[in-house]
Amino acid sequence: MLNLNSSSPLIPLEDNVHFIENLSTGSSENISFKLLLGSNAPVQPYRIPLRITASNGAETFQIDKTQEIGINVLNRAKIDISSLKFDQGVPVKGQQVSIFVAIMGSSGSGKSTFLNQLGLLDIPTSGTVIINSIDTSKMSEKEKGNLRLHNLGYVFQDYALLPELSAIENVCLPLMMQGKSKEEYQRAASAVLISVGLEDRLDQFPSKMSGGQQQRVSIAKALAHKPRVLFADEPCANLDSLASKQILELFRKFNKEEDQTIVMVAHEDWHMEYVDRVIRLKDGVLES
Repeated sequence: MLNLNSSSPLIPLEDNVHFIENLSTGSSENISFKLLLGSNAPVQPYRIPLRITASNGAETFQIDKTQEIGINVLNRAKIDISSLKFDQGVPVKGQQVSIFVAIMGSSGSGKSTFLNQLGLLDIPTSGTVIINSIDTSKMSEKEKGNLRLHNLGYVFQDYALLPELSAIENVCLPLMMQGKSKEEYQRAASAVLISVGLEDRLDQFPSKMSGGQQQRVSIAKALAHKPRVLFADEPCANLDSLASKQILELFRKFNKEEDQTIVMVAHEDWHMEYVDRVIRLKDGVLES
């Protein structure tokens, strides 16, 4: 699994990378979700809230700050998640900084290809994908598989469900692969299916479900192991407008309430109202 307790000093490590300001008077670690897509194009930073709760043993207090995040697209991608602590003897718990990003563009612009490279499903012909300071081009297939299994989640257009398995059995699969006990994976699978509104369909097979319900099972399967980043490739492509709205509201719920970071390929302009940031691609290059 990724080491999420970085000890890097709180300074910009590269151009166009923005960190939260140093909250302490001494040294500290940085807390950030940094999504750096490329390294040469002009960055367009924006701000999202960061909540930090600290306790000195006698009282608990909250610090509200903002973090500026730059997003960029060319031939390099970087995803970085880390945690924060003070060195003044005060333990600090930093909430994960979550972001909901949409990648948009015309057909053939490279949206799905780019998403698949970020999610380690495809191999770039040039450039590198760096996740949490790890150059994935130097990882073995086994190491990549382990990283995907424990830290990344995927939702596809075609749901990617096994038709011979029930909803709960489909969701149990990644948890079983992690080596969890039967009690653990059944409890976790039930909980996440309930959270996506399928409490009455745990034992139903995909063929008996609507497209929207199958996509909810797919989302539950992707979230069951609590990934750091969820990648979704046009999750509403095969759904009507009502089902699409329900899926996007579900993503937004997990993003806001569960601090789930989501990177989604979208194809409709109205999807933008649900996301924090839109990346537009044209012929494989950042347009805006």
